[in-house]
Amino acid sequence: MLSILIPTYNYNIEALVTELHMQATACDIDFEILCYDDGSTNLDLIASNKSINLLKNTSYKVLKSNIGRSAIRNLMAKDANYDLLLFLDSDVIPVKNDFISKYLSALNSSVQLVYGGLNYQEKIPDENQMLRWVFGKKREALSTEKRNKSIYLRLLSCNFLIQKNVFKRIKFNEEISLDSPEDILFSYTLKENNIIVSHIDNPVYHFGLENSSIFLKKSLKALLASHDLVRNNLINLEYIRIIKVFYKFKKIKLNYLLAYLFTVFKDYFRANLLSKNPSLFIFDLYKLSYLCYKSKKD
Repeated sequence: MLSILIPTYNYNIEALVTELHMQATACDIDFEILCYDDGSTNLDLIASNKSINLLKNTSYKVLKSNIGRSAIRNLMAKDANYDLLLFLDSDVIPVKNDFISKYLSALNSSVQLVYGGLNYQEKIPDENQMLRWVFGKKREALSTEKRNKSIYLRLLSCNFLIQKNVFKRIKFNEEISLDSPEDILFSYTLKENNIIVSHIDNPVYHFGLENSSIFLKKSLKALLASHDLVRNNLINLEYIRIIKVFYKFKKIKLNYLLAYLFTVFKDYFRANLLSKNPSLFIFDLYKLSYLCYKSKKD
């Protein structure tokens, strides 16, 4: 029936697994919970997570080395025993106690993948996590209605249910760099293969807020990696809005102006983005001008 797949790295998943186990048991279905640890370095967390092996139909396996988010998800899907795969990130927890049953009732013969959505808690985080929190609440925590306006691009891999035979056809791309936005490439692959996606209101809370400077650094790396995906013909440039805008600016030579803007205002942009009131407009402008700056010799 259902395989719940949770890749993890240096994160305590006891509460998440306990909640999922309780809900799946209440549904009276055949299920398993597979938790693969991607080479964690925190031995105390590993020791704590091993306690989930005491739960029936649940296993926690530690890999000898880190193989990356795409590879570990593909491995878990390969090892899964059931026809339905529920992928969850380790730093989430279901918002409601009917999370599992709601997913099971949403999947039918006319739907191949179901995405439940993502929420962030209303409590304001520490100042050094504000950028990730603001971005998440405004760009990721979208209503079902808003997600349905762009069913593929608004899909995140932190919380989705898919038929195993469908996943075998598409999988996550293990050839891309670790900086690449795998969610975008995965959703694009779904679109290109005409996979039928349904968006429902069945969210998880996302807890793993990164430090703003780390999130900003990762965002810039992901942006350059996205550009590489386009240049390597893995994604159409029209699919990623900021890349689409970049090429429009490049066509009319405005990319040089944006590159200059980056050199002049980058410190101001960064100061805003690391403050307690980060602007997503400045975040977008910072990324676009950065891409223009890095690509001006192309």
